[in-house]
Amino acid sequence: MDIVITDCDHDSVEIERENVEAAGGRLTLCQDTTPEGIIANARDAQGLIVQYGRITAEVFAALPELCVVSRYGVGVDTVDVEAATRHGVAVCNVPDYGTEAVSDHAITLTLSVLRDVTGLDRRLREGAPSLGPAQPIFQLRGRRFGVIGAGAIGMATARKAAGLGFEVVLTDPRLTPGETTSEGWPVVSFEDLLASAQVVSLHLPLIEQTHHLIDAAALGAMREDAILINTARGGVVDTDALVEALASGQIFGAGLDVLEEEPLAVGHPLTRFERVILTPHAGFYTEESYAELKTRTAQNAIDVIAGRQPRNILNPEVLHG
Repeated sequence: MDIVITDCDHDSVEIERENVEAAGGRLTLCQDTTPEGIIANARDAQGLIVQYGRITAEVFAALPELCVVSRYGVGVDTVDVEAATRHGVAVCNVPDYGTEAVSDHAITLTLSVLRDVTGLDRRLREGAPSLGPAQPIFQLRGRRFGVIGAGAIGMATARKAAGLGFEVVLTDPRLTPGETTSEGWPVVSFEDLLASAQVVSLHLPLIEQTHHLIDAAALGAMREDAILINTARGGVVDTDALVEALASGQIFGAGLDVLEEEPLAVGHPLTRFERVILTPHAGFYTEESYAELKTRTAQNAIDVIAGRQPRNILNPEVLHG
């Protein structure tokens, strides 16, 4: 069992190594995200574990021993899943490891933006303990919190928002506007959510249909007192359109853990807005979720190589074809 980690920005891969070696395999860590580098580093690999590496059709064609690509996290936008399926390679992810961590972060960003926590802190440290620049500040109870994407993380975020007193509404292609969830939350159309919610929180994968879902038109449909929260994928939001909406006062603020280009460039226009809070794709992280992510990513690869059904697989037909 030969498994290669194509790239990883974690402090250690000991959890993965312990799991692979316990299964009788060998783990190698490389640090190359390019298809060419991955091919060179994984000639005999049966499994790839990937963070940001681009696993293209060329990679699958060049690695005949490969039978599984296991990604750290939820999104697989850097993996050509169709090409993997054609080559009989399983593509696995860990879609639910960060449910509590990411939903916690979405709520944290919401509260921080609405109450200008970072601005109040900074001005106090600078000797200007004035409430004035942070106004207006509104109470949470009664304000509408819109969740776009009713998967595990979206629903956990909705639950926490409701617990704080927000009026929760949701939209999701799998749900019908006019319905009510078992929790009692109304399902509304995408357009109705944008027009009515004072918090718009994104919980969507990045696929062709969701790329720039939040564009100039969507931002223009939002309330002027609304804030946008994105802990999903940066490409769901048109960054240039968001900058324009913030600059014109079309929306009130934003809390962003993910961006179209990461890391954010120093001096980027988004850094100039008082009511924009930016974090470096950190929403997934807690001590508990971090260990779970590493364990399950490695185990998915081990299970496929060993001929077992992995816990999470995007193209299960390759195991039964």
